[in-house]
Amino acid sequence: MTELTSPAAFPASGRRKGYARQPVDEFLASTRAAFETEGTTVTSEDIRSAAFPIVRDGYAVEAVDAALARIEDAFAQRERAAAMSQRGARAWVGASRALAQEILDRLSRPAHHKFRRVSPLRFGYRVDEVDLVAGRVARYLEAGDGLTIEQVRTVAFRMQLRGYDEAQVDAVLDAVVDVMQSVG
Repeated sequence: MTELTSPAAFPASGRRKGYARQPVDEFLASTRAAFETEGTTVTSEDIRSAAFPIVRDGYAVEAVDAALARIEDAFAQRERAAAMSQRGARAWVGASRALAQEILDRLSRPAHHKFRRVSPLRFGYRVDEVDLVAGRVARYLEAGDGLTIEQVRTVAFRMQLRGYDEAQVDAVLDAVVDVMQSVG
């Protein structure tokens, strides 16, 4: 992770807006320190939920996001190893299966009713797009159909009035990433 804390680690965003450099550098420095320290309180979920201000002449968003994905994976591997040594492989697998089943139960709901809707005058994620991704995730969980963590991490939805609640959809997608990381 050394190369990630260098100020020259990421290309500039150029004419497009990018992540503010100082918050990214500070976050990566603290993440590196946490990774090198036993008993850290930083988790893969903390890394997944990191957010940075968007500014002119910042770091290229795609490059930072790719680095954060690699860092998240490293923390997740460490968390998995620690959990397996503390609770045992059987307990770890059992917890992962339970979470996968909870996700599958949610995604098996009828079309257009998989998530809570926002109020009529607010925008939420486009229902048909979310339902399409939900079907793909369900097939992955049920039958092992091809799906990568990167595809789940980078999925983007358009907005619509009275769409699905963003926070609820994002929480389920985060849980899908957790399950995928737990099975390695």
